[in-house]
Amino acid sequence: MKTHGTTWFLLAAVLFLSVALFNQCSEPSSVALPQTVDFNFHVRPILVKNCYLCHGPDSSSREADLRLDIFEAATALREGDLFAIKPGHSRQSEVIHRINSSDPDQVMPPPASNLSLSEREKAILEKWVDQGAEWKPHWAFIKPTESEVPKVESREEIANEIDAFVIAKLEEQQLPVAPIASKYTQIRRLAYVLTGLPPHPTDIETFVSDTSSNAYEKLVDQYLNSPQFGERWARHWMDLARYAETKGHEFDYPVHGAWQYRDYLIRAFNQDIPYPQLVKEQLAGDLLASPRWDKESGRNESQLGTLFLTMTEGKHSPVDLVIDESERVDNMIDVTTKTFQALTVACSRCHDHKFDPIPTTDYYALYGIMKSSRFSMTDANLTLEKVENLAELNNIKQEIRKLTAQAWLEETPVPIQTASRQEPTVNTNSGYKVLGDFRDGDLADWQSSGLAFGQQTTLGQPHFNSNNQQLTRLSAGYASSRLINTGIVGALRSPNFTITEDFITVRARGSQSSIRVIIDNFQLIQNPIYGELDMKVDQPEWQNYTVDFSPWKGHTAYLEMVPGYFERQRYQLPSEAYLEVAYAQAYNDKLPPPPLLASSPNQNLHATIDRWVEGQSSATDIQYLNQRLQQNPIRLPSAGIDSLLQQRTRLSQSLADSAYFTGITEGFQINSPVFVRGNPKTLSKEQVPHRFLTSLSEDGMIFTSGGSDRMALAKAITNPDNPLTARVLVNRLWHHLFGRGIVETVDNFGLQGKLPTHPALLDYLAVKFQQQKGSIKDMIKYIAMSNTFRRAVVTDSLVAIQDPENFLLSGYSLRRLEAEAIRDGMLMVSGELDSTQFGPSIPVHLTDFMQGRGRPRESGPLDGNGRRSIYLEVRRNFLSPMMLTFDRPIPFSTFGKRNATNVPAQSLMLMNDSLVLEQAERMAERVVVQTNLDIQERIEKIYLWAFARPARKEEVTRAVAFLKQQAEIHQTKDISTSVTVWKDYCHTIFNMKEFIYLI
Repeated sequence: MKTHGTTWFLLAAVLFLSVALFNQCSEPSSVALPQTVDFNFHVRPILVKNCYLCHGPDSSSREADLRLDIFEAATALREGDLFAIKPGHSRQSEVIHRINSSDPDQVMPPPASNLSLSEREKAILEKWVDQGAEWKPHWAFIKPTESEVPKVESREEIANEIDAFVIAKLEEQQLPVAPIASKYTQIRRLAYVLTGLPPHPTDIETFVSDTSSNAYEKLVDQYLNSPQFGERWARHWMDLARYAETKGHEFDYPVHGAWQYRDYLIRAFNQDIPYPQLVKEQLAGDLLASPRWDKESGRNESQLGTLFLTMTEGKHSPVDLVIDESERVDNMIDVTTKTFQALTVACSRCHDHKFDPIPTTDYYALYGIMKSSRFSMTDANLTLEKVENLAELNNIKQEIRKLTAQAWLEETPVPIQTASRQEPTVNTNSGYKVLGDFRDGDLADWQSSGLAFGQQTTLGQPHFNSNNQQLTRLSAGYASSRLINTGIVGALRSPNFTITEDFITVRARGSQSSIRVIIDNFQLIQNPIYGELDMKVDQPEWQNYTVDFSPWKGHTAYLEMVPGYFERQRYQLPSEAYLEVAYAQAYNDKLPPPPLLASSPNQNLHATIDRWVEGQSSATDIQYLNQRLQQNPIRLPSAGIDSLLQQRTRLSQSLADSAYFTGITEGFQINSPVFVRGNPKTLSKEQVPHRFLTSLSEDGMIFTSGGSDRMALAKAITNPDNPLTARVLVNRLWHHLFGRGIVETVDNFGLQGKLPTHPALLDYLAVKFQQQKGSIKDMIKYIAMSNTFRRAVVTDSLVAIQDPENFLLSGYSLRRLEAEAIRDGMLMVSGELDSTQFGPSIPVHLTDFMQGRGRPRESGPLDGNGRRSIYLEVRRNFLSPMMLTFDRPIPFSTFGKRNATNVPAQSLMLMNDSLVLEQAERMAERVVVQTNLDIQERIEKIYLWAFARPARKEEVTRAVAFLKQQAEIHQTKDISTSVTVWKDYCHTIFNMKEFIYLI
């Protein structure tokens, strides 16, 4: 058996050899040309690298009016009876002449580009033209079909179809297959990959001693069904969503309820929610006709998914709101299209994509969708019970009206015939405009989100005397956030409007609430520039609240009425908070009089009461009924009314809110113009309708919901005919299982992305994933059950020469653990890991070097209270040094593939970091109390904890020698009881490469 040191020496030698031979192996000119040249896998990469910048999709940079990305343009007859490419005739193709020319004025690519074709690339292009110059759509835009499973000679190496695809490639290149890894290696790999934690010693013992044929499958199932699975895979997804709990920039304002999204992801992965459902929830969870209710809590899970879109960065006081909005929307587009389609659509902001078939109009179609959405404080604990209680409450209110009307009509048996109702008087004054008037029964075209304002005004609400025996009056009409109760979360928002007047006045009253003017979707309203756009309402009497709009003329805005208020951008909703609004007006000079209401001097009492029961009353109806009530209050049957009023009170109290998050809600449809050269101040005349990417939707169907169309976008992405969605997801799963995707550029399946190493396998998995109804766990299990996943790390010298990067998967690739797995592993082996799940994040631990604006007043605990890394707060301005050192990405965009650096800072972190030293001490304390074990047995126990394998004889010998050496240094006679000596040894364990690598 090779020693531990010898193994690592061999691995180092292999890596060195790989680097030395990489260049000559990456594109060997001596390799024979393919028998049939394939456009996607042989030709297009050459054209993308050398030609498309000047002869590709982008018309703004195209030269000589020549396109080489489409067949019709490249093969068209050109001036001088020439063909750029003449299929079947390379000698008559100008492109072939140019690439072989020695004339610097004729050769392509031109010398000024610093690009050149190798002899092999030239030969491939010539052979392709002679074979007919067949063009194909980019491979990623062709719908995957179920690939035929290849037949191989090494059938004994096959556990499932994955192995057949992999071994077929290896046999083609005459490369060996690594043996299946030892059981100790398998369980450590599986535990870390599926749960992000080292295996428990009892699990190791059980698996190693289990000789049944399904021992490994039982282990896979165990980890897939463990609560820690969701924590591990949620963290992967959080890299895509640029998860952060603050917005960064000057004051690092909070992303409200961000941790609710983290917990949502953990639950979703543990419950194996089908992937199409997850996509819809994260893009349009607020719009689902049938939201997903959590079985345990009853919570609406779907709406929590919309936090995916809200985790943009945010500036304190941007000088230019138009530019600020364009940057935020650009980030939403970039993250959405990279995450779900692995396309760099944001590259089309200023011009047609230089390489991919994505015109700039595609970008602005999506821009309109995102711009039409609105950020909204949302009840994080909206449960099915609340929804049912609300429905019951509305029924009770209606029953109260019916009983009251019945009593009223019994006292007035003879109908009074009067003149018909008059239409409202139209005010022709052009000096002002009414933005909203809620005195006449409904919310007009304003949008209400949450439960606070409901879908109607207070018009006609009945009021009773103290003993509920008389109906005394009916409420006038106004929008109210206390239709149910005070302290209810929600908002009332106006349609978008262009600011053309100097002032806006809102007639309102309330307690601890806000009237906000949202200009260009800017939410972080704050002094010194924008403070006046947030008017605090804290008076029970009706007052006018006025804003000077003159600095913002020409901007797009909407009004937002919010119970509660923002204090340094932290939302507060006191239990007594409420807001009521009568009307809102915009004007230039003097405040105009209130908008006129309809005038109806005569009424039919019975008809008016009927309209009141049905909720169809006008303001003048209520005025008329109140006049009658003043003359003759209505006595009520006390028994029935008392019972209903008690039920109303009980249900109203059950709907109180206590937890909130920044979600997405529906807005009004905005079609965006194209920003000329990406400048939001220079707009095209035409507006782009909402639609999906034209290259992925043959019919180019325009979305027509009248709102944001986020649901239509989600349906287009999850459409089974979409060629990207399933491929992208299974490739992400493969990446996390193997350390590298079948397509290495997991966030870019476009022309500048890497080609798949096993295209037929990728398509096979994508089709299977769809057949599995989008089950992520089923696909992970299928991949983990393959022998390809179970193989030992590659050490074969032939593989090192012919396939130094292990693209063909002769065995498993050596890979370093992620930052979270390293930290969590330390906590687990030290015995300090707290497995508590969910809840608000643990504040980040602040070092003396972590200074700047927005710095929290207090630091979090050094060890995060022993919680897993996923539960530690992620503040954009104060990111964990350990997480950054070990390559957790800065959360500003999608990062499906983390860097895997090997830098001195990592060694210094493991040598000197306070957390590492603390956990070494905790681990030492754990060892010292094992009084029933001798020194050798303790060492073996440590190896089992840290490396999931027994210590080798020579490792025990070296460990004993080290312990004795440290005992002398610390002048300790009894090694077995010295925490200090064992701490030093445990510290060396944390610094061994095997602790932070999967081998």
